[in-house]
Amino acid sequence: MKQKKKWIIGTRGSSLALIQTQIVLEKLKQLYPFCDFEIKTIKTKGDTIWDRPLHQIGGKGLFVKEIEEALIKKEIDMAVHSAKDLPTELERGLVIGAFIEREDPRDAFISEVFESIHELKKGAIIGTSSLRRKAQLLNFNMDFDIKELRGNVDTRIRKLKERRFDAIVLACAGVKRMGFQKEIKQVLPMDIMVPPAGQGAIGIEIRCEEETIEFLKPLNHDRTQKEVDIERTLQARIGGGCHIPLGINASIKDDTLTIYIMLGKENGEILFRKKFTSSIYNIDSVINEIINILPAMEGI
Repeated sequence: MKQKKKWIIGTRGSSLALIQTQIVLEKLKQLYPFCDFEIKTIKTKGDTIWDRPLHQIGGKGLFVKEIEEALIKKEIDMAVHSAKDLPTELERGLVIGAFIEREDPRDAFISEVFESIHELKKGAIIGTSSLRRKAQLLNFNMDFDIKELRGNVDTRIRKLKERRFDAIVLACAGVKRMGFQKEIKQVLPMDIMVPPAGQGAIGIEIRCEEETIEFLKPLNHDRTQKEVDIERTLQARIGGGCHIPLGINASIKDDTLTIYIMLGKENGEILFRKKFTSSIYNIDSVINEIINILPAMEGI
């Protein structure tokens, strides 16, 4: 089969999305210096509605639907996503062709005044648009005042510097990729803040076509794929999307698998929080164990 010479890469137009696409592009150029690549930016629903929380306008899929449509219509050959934005069920005929090596999946505490979350006083105003973060922040201290904060990484940091908030919480990976790592005062440990499935990973979505699958194979980071696959499997089994506070993180070191999981309510009540450690060879049994002991989803 004659290999294709030009590839069109779809992405959102935000600064972070373009930086992540550039990361993928540079790796592709190293692997395939004889190929041409074009970046096509696509506006998604999540990029057009800024006055409401994400969970009120659709949650999962808000930043991918229009890009998936472009893939299906063959307007693009591949799409670069933050893996945490991908719904657990992709559109028919689409697959994740590769994951880039994961950045730190944890959340970052950022403040102009305070060095850590432990220094915040009663009534401290914290900015976040995530139900998952809100639940865990209120569980840490019910006296926090959680305010809605949406926008790109640089927009959120600007609003913090305007002293609209005492602190904000963002994904470490996005902050680092945008070059704002010096703003991070504290990387929040998993026992305070469990991140969402896929956070820190870049996924490349493609049509299920042999040529593209083979083209992307050398790009795939095996450990990242295994970790995110476990997280996405758990997320699919649990359900809830962005409408419930759910944190899932899997990490693999040597042959040891560690899973953190948190299920809560927006008011700060934590229904389930636990750390699981197992052999990497017991993935299925660990997933079944977690599902069997989780509380029922009704009423959450």
